[in-house]
Amino acid sequence: MARWPAFCVGLPVFSMKKMVLLAVLFVISTNLVAQERFSLFVGSDIEDVRRMLTVAGLKDNDVIYDLGSGDGRIVLEAARLNLVLRGRGIEIDENLVRESNAAAKAEGYDERVQFLHQDAFDADLKDATVITMWLFPELMRLLRTKILAEATPGTRVVTRIWDLGTWKADYSEDSWPYVYMWVVPARAGGYWTWQLPFDGAQHTYSTVLEQDFQNVEGVVRVGNRRGVLEQMKLSGGQISFNLTMTVGKHSPVQHAFSGRVNGDTMEGTVSVLHKPSEKPTVLPWRAVRAKESAYFAPTGIASKPPAVP
Repeated sequence: MARWPAFCVGLPVFSMKKMVLLAVLFVISTNLVAQERFSLFVGSDIEDVRRMLTVAGLKDNDVIYDLGSGDGRIVLEAARLNLVLRGRGIEIDENLVRESNAAAKAEGYDERVQFLHQDAFDADLKDATVITMWLFPELMRLLRTKILAEATPGTRVVTRIWDLGTWKADYSEDSWPYVYMWVVPARAGGYWTWQLPFDGAQHTYSTVLEQDFQNVEGVVRVGNRRGVLEQMKLSGGQISFNLTMTVGKHSPVQHAFSGRVNGDTMEGTVSVLHKPSEKPTVLPWRAVRAKESAYFAPTGIASKPPAVP
């Protein structure tokens, strides 16, 4: 559902593209507080609603949240398309909430679909597996921060027409009106440490991960050697990456990590190949988040600077 500013009301009938252009010009020409623009709504075309829900890939265990649910059509259509999933609409207009709950009851969906009279910024998103929005661009950008901070990693976020700024969509449709989908990434950035045993020794890996939305890069130190993590992928909570570097007496050692980020731990498996003539060894892998990293500690072989005369 879309929240539109009052300037849209009473205008002649325009094509959607022209209306969007006017909306964009309005954003540029005013500094009004974003929430004050959204007192009215325009219902999403039902075919576009179905496109959004198709992109979301609805599953039986999904809980779909529609932020700014209007007359409830997105959540209700999701309930029609999947007779198991649950849904919740968040709407600031009390009359629309009442109408939406009545429609859910009339169709027999009221046990798994509810609509709440609530500001979208106050919604509890922890149970959501799918979040849909069709709001004014700046409001969706403001909600982006809340979604990234509060939604469970792996939650799919679907919008129509407008994207979410510098957070690049994981999937988008080129046909107008555009539909975008993102997968909320786990918070993988920071310092991590883990140990791997092979050849009778425990090797400590001190890692620094840098994260920009779902894009992650990393470097690691083992002993006095440092390496770059390659082919890093983060999708929701799933993470994978490769590493080739000298470890202990072996050069090079090939690693292939695969696991899941869960708060302050990463757990999974790592395939280690340090003898080319043998098969890789698959080991359990568990990393923990650290407050400091040995990656930055002195290597211990630097010459002393000359004394100042």
